Amino acid sequence: MTPRTWATTALRVLPAAFLLCLALAGPWLAPHAIDAPVAAPYAEPGADAVLGGDQLGRDVLSRLLAGGRDLVLSSLLVAVLVTGGAAALGAIGALRPRVGRLVEQLADVLMLLPAVLGILLVTLSWPDGGRLAVIAAAVALGVPYAVRLAAGAAAPVAASGYVEAAAAGGERLWYLVLREVLPNLRATLLALFGLRFVAAVYLVATAGFLQVGPQPPAADWALMIRENSSGILLNPWAVVAPSAAIGLLALSVNLAAAALAPQTGRKAVTVL
Repeated sequence: MTPRTWATTALRVLPAAFLLCLALAGPWLAPHAIDAPVAAPYAEPGADAVLGGDQLGRDVLSRLLAGGRDLVLSSLLVAVLVTGGAAALGAIGALRPRVGRLVEQLADVLMLLPAVLGILLVTLSWPDGGRLAVIAAAVALGVPYAVRLAAGAAAPVAASGYVEAAAAGGERLWYLVLREVLPNLRATLLALFGLRFVAAVYLVATAGFLQVGPQPPAADWALMIRENSSGILLNPWAVVAPSAAIGLLALSVNLAAAALAPQTGRKAVTVL
């Protein structure tokens, strides 16, 4: 990798790393307690509240810093589980066509379920699940989409000569999946991870906005948008700041995953 390529990759990875670290460390960086009023409701930005106050006069900046950790951790967990599960199912389906057809048929059926309806079905049928119920719903809704992409990428690898030779030599299924197929899908799986992280942020934030995950007075970016939407004209930062944080987080992680994916295309050769 050339120095210029390293610099380009770093420029695309550093924003995601910074936002992730800021979201994880945010609760310790908050200047005020997240539930303590420091200003008038929907107060404009001032010395005591840099981004003003929310509907109860709490510091928007403190709640913004404290409200991203659970969203980040939940989205990362969902993206890892969905990508790992889809990769395993896709590789097994490519190596065992009968299993692959069954997996694709189940995926087609599950893809008919709208995301918001799926979240409501899982979380309302599991009222005490909280964040865990949201994660379970996001994984169940994400795997059907991801497994189709993983199976499509694994099919040509499974049909290659070295995989067929390993299968003819008596290697077991788990060996073919872990040692022969998945290592050759790194670029696809990294890109898939980025896409599933964006989808997980959307689903987890949607659950928070619908108040089927975190409940008030918890500090959560999606909850901040819902709670302060009525006062957006009085203090726009109470809604704009968490909205921008969600969008920048999803975009930066997706760009970082794409930058870290191995480049499998052929390089152009200059004829002298």
